[in-house]
Amino acid sequence: MGCASLIFCSTTTPLPPPPLRWTVTITAHQRPWNGHCRFSTFRTFCSSANSDTSLATDLLERDAPMTGGAFDFKGATISLTNGPLSCSKKVTLIRHGLSTWNEESRIQGSSDLSTLTDTGAMQAEKCRRAIANLSFDRCFSSPISRAKSSAEIIWQGREQPLVFLDTLKEGHLFFLEGMKNEDARKKYPELYTAWREDPVNFQVDGIYPVQEIWKTAREAWREILSTPGEDFLVVTHKSILRALICTALGLGPVRFRAIDVNNCGISVFLFNKRGEAMLKCLNMTAHMHSDHFYNY
Repeated sequence: MGCASLIFCSTTTPLPPPPLRWTVTITAHQRPWNGHCRFSTFRTFCSSANSDTSLATDLLERDAPMTGGAFDFKGATISLTNGPLSCSKKVTLIRHGLSTWNEESRIQGSSDLSTLTDTGAMQAEKCRRAIANLSFDRCFSSPISRAKSSAEIIWQGREQPLVFLDTLKEGHLFFLEGMKNEDARKKYPELYTAWREDPVNFQVDGIYPVQEIWKTAREAWREILSTPGEDFLVVTHKSILRALICTALGLGPVRFRAIDVNNCGISVFLFNKRGEAMLKCLNMTAHMHSDHFYNY
């Protein structure tokens, strides 16, 4: 269908709509990361001559980004830092590879008894290859075994040392840790139902694990973003990843189950100098199914 159409009504023979054509020229101001200004001009031709007419766009500056560069997003989200950053930053988040307790459908939490499987190691290796062409200033990881082992594989060949942060540990789930999901459902039906269906109000002895990891996630963001450098890699666990993603987007713990991240799924955030986040990619997994390489 064309950009516009005219409809004529008649009691006899309807008249065909006259062909219309007009030109709209848009000049968009872009501000790349290097601080230099650039103008991109797009010329759009619209026609209603027939219903098959398509919208044709001439790109006059060939190097303009196809989606437009939303480099300045002031006030779009909340700041995660206590003050301005020295530079804009990019943070890549990765969940650890398949673990033994993932395979056995056990509740993991902060336990260090769940370890990376051979399949999980292969997933981490695919992840390493997928981001091999990207440069990072630092890699942060949870010190818990399954994440630590994944990070060591993904970071292999890089010169900078791995940095382990306690704020990237998985949330603590007390006596549920190590239990198979089906057993926990039978033995602690009310508690398990709360964990699965109402996680923000799930509590053990007055402690609310999901609310706690929201606090931890904010601390982790402050630690990561205050580190000198522009590009960071983070390897950690599913629940703390949910909290990191949600806190960056200004979402509360009630949205805990609104985000899902696969084993070795990759998410990417951009941060401006005010510490405000823009979600660029969420849970990318193309590298799990093919020899895909990322370039972002």
